[in-house]
This record gives sequence, structure tokens and C-alpha cells, in this order.
Amino acid sequence: MIDADHGQFYVQDLDPYDAWIAEHAMDRDLAPAGWTDEAVYVHRIGVEPHSISVGTARDDMVESLITVHASAPTTDPAAEHIVETDLDAPTGQLTMSSPGTDPVDGPSLAVPAGLLRARVSYIPAEPPPVDPGGGPGDHFLYQVDLWPSDRTYGLVIVKQGPEIWAG
Repeated sequence: MIDADHGQFYVQDLDPYDAWIAEHAMDRDLAPAGWTDEAVYVHRIGVEPHSISVGTARDDMVESLITVHASAPTTDPAAEHIVETDLDAPTGQLTMSSPGTDPVDGPSLAVPAGLLRARVSYIPAEPPPVDPGGGPGDHFLYQVDLWPSDRTYGLVIVKQGPEIWAG
């Protein structure tokens, strides 16, 4: 479980991301955490160099699962929404955090260093056995599958979920 403060959590290669954001922090043309209108309303993830922001239907503790694979896994047929993007992880160390948590305090995961493909699947779920905090919104398992990639493919919506999804 992770705290999806402000309805999102991050998967980042933190040192390269911090260096990139320090250089671009004052760029008014960049959407914070990659949250363009299309990201919010269509693909549900914000993408920046070395970082993915996963939009969630709840603003509290949510279930998430990150798995590293040798190659692209099959998609989960139960997933309501599936989107893929590239994630550059040059250090091979990813962190998970949210706006309300310090990334150094969150979980971390060793991954193959370099370019990864990331698939985010929104799988409908029952409320977790641990009280998530009682906030409104549907329950999903936010499954993030990662595997090495030899080239960039960009953002691809594999399966588009319903337009109204966070209620």
C-alpha cells in the first residue's frame, strides 16, 4: 500500500529526476508532475523524464504492486484501464512516493539500469484489509509492470477505461 496523497503516487529514478527538475523548475510551460489535461482526463498518468505519476481514484492509502520482468508480460484481462510509457532509470534504483511523503522515506526497488517500458494497469479491487483512511473513490490495484527496452515507444493507451473513473 502507498499513500496516494492528492490522488497520485510517483515512481521515479530520484537522482536523475531531481537533477532534471532543478534545471526545469522555473519552466512555466511544463505541467507539474506531467499532469497535462490529456494526462488527467485520458491516460491517467503524468510523465516526466525519469518519473511517472500514477493518478488514483482515491486520495488515501491505495494498493499498488510493482513487478520487474525480463520481457513484456501479458496484460491482465481484469484491468479496466492500461497505459504504457517509457521510463529512463539510469541508476537502476526506483523510489515510490507521493506529494505528502519524502521519497527517501518510501519504498525503493532495484531495476535494470537504463531504459524501461512501464505498463500501468488499473485493476478493480475490493477495499484492502487494512483501513485505507475512509476517503471516497473506487478501489483499484495499481499494477506497474516494468521491463527493459531497447528503444523508446512513447505513451500508448493499451485499453481505455471509462471517461468517469474516479468516483
